[in-house]
This record gives sequence, C-alpha cells and structure tokens, in this order.
Amino acid sequence: MAQLFPKEHVLGFIGSIVLTLVALSVIQFDLSLTAALVILWVTAIAQASLQLVLFMHIGETDDKKSIYVATIYSVVIGLVTVFGSLLAMIWGY
Repeated sequence: MAQLFPKEHVLGFIGSIVLTLVALSVIQFDLSLTAALVILWVTAIAQASLQLVLFMHIGETDDKKSIYVATIYSVVIGLVTVFGSLLAMIWGY
C-alpha cells in the first residue's frame, strides 16, 4: 500500500502552498520594491520548476531533449508575447 501513495506529489503540493504563502507575504510585510521583486521572482521560478518536474513529469521520459526544447520554446514565445505587447501598447513603438 505504501507504494501506491504518491508521496512526492503530496510533498510537491505542500511545497507549492509554501511558495505561494511566501509570495503572498510580500503583501503583508512592508518591503522595498527591490526586495519584493526578488522574492516574487525567486518563488515564481521555484514554483514553475516544481510544477514542471513533479506534476508535468518532465524528467520521466526517455526523450528528455525534446521536452526541454519544447519547454524552452514555450518560455521564449511567452516572453516575446509579453514584451512585444508591452512594446506596442505601453512604450508606444
């Protein structure tokens, strides 16, 4: 029965909750803008990595290269979309 219990997934879920609470603590405490942004970026990257590894099973396949390439491609497309939108709508280009 112990083999059927998803211990890693439960620990990943608890880790996600803890990272979310740390990110929300930025609102509670009066932090400087730099400190708040550092905390938010670190927790966002940690939580995204945790989600990819534990819940999307990024490391459990034989063809890891294609999964990593697709993930990097998705991040690049997301960044181009966000910064392209900022460039066009806010910065006036």
